[in-house]
Amino acid sequence: MASAQQNGHLNGANGASDGVYTSKRFADVPATLDIPVQDQEDEAVEIDLTNLMDDPSDLCDLFEAEHAARTYWMAVALAYAKQKKIDYAIETLIRGNALQTIKQRDKLSLVSCLCWMYLWKSREAPRVAPEGHLASEVKTKEHYLQQATATLNEASRINPAFPPLFLARGVLYLLRASLQPPSKSGGTGSIDPEKAELLRSALKSFEDAIRVSFGKNMLAVMGKARALFSMAKYPEALSAYQDVLQKMPDMVDPDPRIGIGCCFWQLGFKDDAKTAWERALEINPDSKVGNILLGLFYLDSSGHVPTNGPDFIRLYKKAMTEYTQRSFKLDKDFPLTCATFAGYFLSRKNYPNVDSLAHKAIQYTDVNAIASDGWYLLARKEHYADDADRASDHYKRADDARGGDQRGYLPAKFGQAQLLVMKNDLPGARYHLEKMNKQVRNHETMTLLGTIYAEEVFANEAATVKDNKTNEAKQAVILLEGVRAAWKDPQKNVAPDASVLLNLARLYENDHPEKALQCLQQVEQMELEQIPDSAIPDDITDDTAKKAAKRRLLSPQLLNNIGCFYSQAEKHEFGSELFEVALDSCMRIEETGDNEDMDTDALVTTISFNLGRSYESRGLVDKAVDIYERLLKRHDDYTDARTRLAYIKLRKNPNKEGPETVSKLYNEQPSDAEVRALYGWYLSKVTSKKRPQNLNEDHEYRTFKRTLQQIDKHDRYALVSMGNMHLSHARETRVHTEADKQRREKEYNKSVEFFDKALQLDQNNAYAAQGMAIALAEAKKDYRTALSILLQVRETIKDANVYMNLGHTYHELKQYSKAIESYEMALSKEGKAKDTMLISCLGRTWLARGKASISAAHGQKIPPEISAYYKALELAKKALEINPEQVHFKFNVAYVQIQLAMTLRDMGETDRTLQQLQEAADGLESAITTLGEVANRPDTPFPKHELEQRANMAQNTQRNQLQRAIDQQKQYEEKNKEKVQAALDQRQAEQRRREEEKRKIEEAERERKEKIRKEREGIAARDREIAERRAREERERLEAEMTEDSQGERVKRKRKPAARSKGEGGDRKRRSKKRREEEEGGSGGEGDESDEEQQRERQPKKKRRLTKKENSKYKSAEFINDSDADSPAPSPREDSPASAISSPEPQPDSDDEGGASRMDVDKAASPVEAGGDDEDEDGGGVQRRKRARRGRVLESDDEGDDEDEAPAPEKKASPEADAAMADGSDDD
Repeated sequence: MASAQQNGHLNGANGASDGVYTSKRFADVPATLDIPVQDQEDEAVEIDLTNLMDDPSDLCDLFEAEHAARTYWMAVALAYAKQKKIDYAIETLIRGNALQTIKQRDKLSLVSCLCWMYLWKSREAPRVAPEGHLASEVKTKEHYLQQATATLNEASRINPAFPPLFLARGVLYLLRASLQPPSKSGGTGSIDPEKAELLRSALKSFEDAIRVSFGKNMLAVMGKARALFSMAKYPEALSAYQDVLQKMPDMVDPDPRIGIGCCFWQLGFKDDAKTAWERALEINPDSKVGNILLGLFYLDSSGHVPTNGPDFIRLYKKAMTEYTQRSFKLDKDFPLTCATFAGYFLSRKNYPNVDSLAHKAIQYTDVNAIASDGWYLLARKEHYADDADRASDHYKRADDARGGDQRGYLPAKFGQAQLLVMKNDLPGARYHLEKMNKQVRNHETMTLLGTIYAEEVFANEAATVKDNKTNEAKQAVILLEGVRAAWKDPQKNVAPDASVLLNLARLYENDHPEKALQCLQQVEQMELEQIPDSAIPDDITDDTAKKAAKRRLLSPQLLNNIGCFYSQAEKHEFGSELFEVALDSCMRIEETGDNEDMDTDALVTTISFNLGRSYESRGLVDKAVDIYERLLKRHDDYTDARTRLAYIKLRKNPNKEGPETVSKLYNEQPSDAEVRALYGWYLSKVTSKKRPQNLNEDHEYRTFKRTLQQIDKHDRYALVSMGNMHLSHARETRVHTEADKQRREKEYNKSVEFFDKALQLDQNNAYAAQGMAIALAEAKKDYRTALSILLQVRETIKDANVYMNLGHTYHELKQYSKAIESYEMALSKEGKAKDTMLISCLGRTWLARGKASISAAHGQKIPPEISAYYKALELAKKALEINPEQVHFKFNVAYVQIQLAMTLRDMGETDRTLQQLQEAADGLESAITTLGEVANRPDTPFPKHELEQRANMAQNTQRNQLQRAIDQQKQYEEKNKEKVQAALDQRQAEQRRREEEKRKIEEAERERKEKIRKEREGIAARDREIAERRAREERERLEAEMTEDSQGERVKRKRKPAARSKGEGGDRKRRSKKRREEEEGGSGGEGDESDEEQQRERQPKKKRRLTKKENSKYKSAEFINDSDADSPAPSPREDSPASAISSPEPQPDSDDEGGASRMDVDKAASPVEAGGDDEDEDGGGVQRRKRARRGRVLESDDEGDDEDEAPAPEKKASPEADAAMADGSDDD
C-alpha cells in the first residue's frame, strides 16, 4: 500500500492526476493584515493587502507610530512586490530599516528582503539608457546591482552566516556576470576571465547555500545549475536541473523543465528540449519563457525545410502565431520575445515595430546574444533604408555584443561586407569575407565572396587592357562550386541559388562551355520545377509536351543563353529550338504585360538575329535571310543583320551582286568595325590579284590600317588580319640577296608584333596564337613549338584553317599520316570540299609520302608505296578539274605524272606491271605537252627556261628510259607468265586468308566481350541478390530484437541477465552447458525469446544506487559531479568584480539566532514545501519508466559503495515526462 501511495503522489506531481500546479511565490502573503494599536490590546487596524495605496507613506507612518513589528513591515513590502510595485516595496523596507528601535535580528530580515527587491528590480531595469535619455537620469541594471551589493554587505556585517545571504549572493554574482562583455578571443565556448570568476563565485555561493540547508534548498540547486549553464558545462547543469525536478516535481516558478530543455538544446538534442518545454507549458500554460522557447524551436525547424514548401508555412505560422504571439501577450517587454517578433516584422517590412521591439530587446536583456540580435535587427532595418552609416554602426555593435573580431556574430560581419559591396568597395568586402571564410565556412559567405571574385574577372574581361585574373577566376569557381556541392547535402538543407549557377556559367563560358551549359540547364530545371501544372492548359498530358509548354513561361534571356551554348557546341538544331521558344516567351510577355520593365523589343531583336545565325549554320539560308529581312523591317539601322545579308549575297553571287552589296554597306557604315572587317575579308577572299610588293599599296591593308588608326586601335580582328598580311608578304618574298633575307625577316617580325598585341588584349585569341605559330614555323623553323600552339588552338577553333596549318606543320615534321589526316579534316569542314589549295596540299603530302617510302626502301628489297603516287595524281587532277584555268595546277599534274613514271621505271619487274608502265608512259607524254604549254604562258609559276629544260629531259631522256622499262617488263611477263599468274593467285589467296583470319579474330573478340558482359551482368545480379538478402535478414533480425514496452512504444529487447553465481567455476559450467545446448539444438527461435522474456519478468531488477555514508536511509542523487563535490569553488580575487561582495564561509545557525527569522525570509524568497524531505527520502524506492535518455552525461565510477546492496524491487513505471527527465542516468 505504501508503494501505491508513493506512485500515486508522483503521478499526480507529473500531471497524471487532475491537480494543477500553481506558483507558490508570495503564497504566504495574507489577504488582510491587522495592525495592533499601541496601548489598546483589543483594537487593531485592518489593512487590505490586495488593494494597497499607491503611496506607502501613510502605512509607514502608521507602522512607525504604532511601533509595528518587523513582520508587518515585511508583509506590506511583500504585498507590494506581489502586485509588481517593487518601488513601493523598496520604499517600505527602507523606512522600516531606518527605525532606530529595530533589533539587529529583525534588521537582518529587512535588509535581506531589500537586497532581493533590488535584485528583482535589476532584472526589469534597462541594460543601457534609452535613446534620447541621459545616462544619469536612467536607473540601469548596474545601478540596482550596486544597491543590492551595498545592502548585501550591510546584511553580512550583521550576521555573515545568515543562510539566505548565500543564495542572494549567488544570484547577485550571476546578474553581475550577465553584464560582463563577451570574450573577444578564443573559440566559441571561451568565457571572459572576469565573467568566469564571477560565475565561479556564484557557484561557490550556491553550493554553500546547499550545504547549510543539507541539500534541501532547491532554489540554490537551481542557481547552481544556472551558473553551470553559463559556464557552458551543460551536462553538469542538466544533472542539477534533473535533481531539482526529481526532488520537487511541483516546482513551476522557476521551472526546472525550462533549464532541462535549454541544456538538451545546447547538447544538440532538440527534440528532447521540445519535450521538456511542452511539459512546462502543460503544467503552466502562462509561462512566457516556455512559450517563446517553443516558438524558437519551431522557428528553427522551419529553417531546415524548403521555404516554398507547405512544411515551412506550417512550422513558421505555429512558431509565430501560436507561441511567440502568446509570449508577447504575457509580457510585452520580455527581451527574447521582442527580438523574435522584431525579426518577424522585419520580414514583413514593418520597420516602426522593428525599431521599437529591437530597442526593447537591447535595453532590457541581460543576455549578450539577445542584445546582439537587437542591434542586428536595427542594422538590417537601416540597411533596407539605404542608411549605410547607421547600418554599419549597428552591425558593429551587434558583432561586438558577441565578442567581435575573431568571434563575433557572423551575420553582422556578413552585413558589413554587404554594405562595402553596396559602396562598391570590393577590396574591403573581399578582405572581410576572406577573414570570415577562414573562421567559419558557410554557404552565404562563400556565395558572396565567390561572386566578388567573379565580378573582378568579368570587369577585367570588359576592360580594354586586361590583367591576369586567373587566380581570381579559380577562387571564384572553387567557392561557387563549394556552394553548389552544399546543395546536394541533405543535412545542410541549403536551397539552390540561381545566381550562383549563372555566375559559374559566365566563368566557364570561355574555357569550359560544356560546364557553362550544364549550369544554365540546371537553372532551367529549377525554374521549370517552380511552375505549377495549373499554369499550362489542362489538355496537355504528355510529359514532353508539358515541359515544352512550361518552357515558354521561362525567362527569354535564359533560353537565349542556353541556345547560344548549343550553337557554340555545333548543336544547331537544339539552338534553333531554344531561340524559337525564347521568341515565344517574348511574345507572351509582350501580350500579357507581366514584366513592364523588360525591353522586349531589344530581346526580340537579339534572339531573332541568333535564330538567323543558327539557321545559317544548319544550311537553311533562305530562312536566315527571311529572319534578317524581317529584322530590318523593324529596325532598318540594324547593322549586324545587314552585314549577314551582305555576306550571304557575297557567298551566293561572288561576282556582281555580292561585291556591290558589301561595297554599299561599307560606304554607308564606314566607321563600323564589323562592316570594315567584312569589307577587308571580301578584299582578301574575293579578289584573285597578287598582292603588290609594297603592302601600303594594298587596299585591304589600308582598310585595316585605317581601322586601327581612326576607329579602334584595339580592334583585334584588324590586328590579326594585318599580322596575317605581313606573314603572307614575308612568305612570298623571294630571297636572292642578304637584303632580301633581312626584308623577309622584318616582315615576319612585324607579323609577330601584331599577333602579340592581339594576344595582350585577349590571351585566348586563338587566331592570333595560330598566326604566332605560323611565324615560328616559317621564320624560325621551330615546328615543334608551332605544333604545340596549333594543337591548343584546335581545342578552341574548329576551323578548317587550323587543320590546314596543322597539316603544314606535320608535313614539315615528316609525319605524313597525321598531315594527311589534318588536311582531310579541313576538307570535311563546311564549304571546303572543293578548296583547291587544300586539295593541292593534300596531294603534295601524298607525293612526299611516296618519296619517303622510296628513301626507306633504299638498299632493301622493299617496294615503294606506289599507291601514294596514284593518290597524289588523283588529287592534282581534282584540283585542276575544279579550277582549270590555274597554271600551277596544270604544272602540278605534269610534275606528278613525271614522278610516277620515274618511280615505276626504277622499280623491279616483280613489283610493277606492264599496264602500270604503259599508263605511266601515256601520262609522261601528257606531261611533256603540258610543260610546253605552261612554258609559253605569260604567268608561269617558274622561269620559262626551267620548264623547257624539264620538258626536254622528259622528251629525250625519260621517255626512252621508260620505253626500255616497258620492253623489259614485257619480256619478263611473257617469260614468267605462268609464274606471274601463280604468284598473283597466291597473293590473292594470301590476301583472302588474311582477311578471313582478321574476320575470325574480330568475331572472337566480339564473342569474348559479349561473354564478359554477360558474366558481369550475372555477377552484378548475384551481388544485388546477396545484398537484398542480407538487408532483409538484417531487418528481420532487428525486428526480432524489438518489442513493446508498457507504454506501447517500440523498444529494443534486453538481453537475458546472467544469474549471479557463487563462484567463477559455476559460471563457466553454466556457460559451457549453454554452449553445448546451442551447438546441439541450434539457435533459439521465438519460443526461446518468450521464455527469456518471462524469465526476465520473474527475476527482480537490480539497480545500483550510491548512498550517503553517514545515513544509509537516504539515497544519493543519480548524477554525481565529482569535480564540484570534491573541491570547493575558488574564492574571488581581491581585485575582481566579485570582491565587492563579501562572501563569508557558511555556518549553521543556532536555535536562538536562526529560528523564525530564517524561516520568514525563506518563505518570502523561496517558498519550499516541507514535503520535499519526504520526497527525498522515498524517491529512491520509486521505479520510473526506463527509456533511452541521451541526456545522460554523468555516471558514477564509484561502484564499490553499492556492491553489497540488495537489488531493489521493480516498481511500476511512471508514465509522465518529468520523472523521465530527472532519470537522466538510468540507462542500460
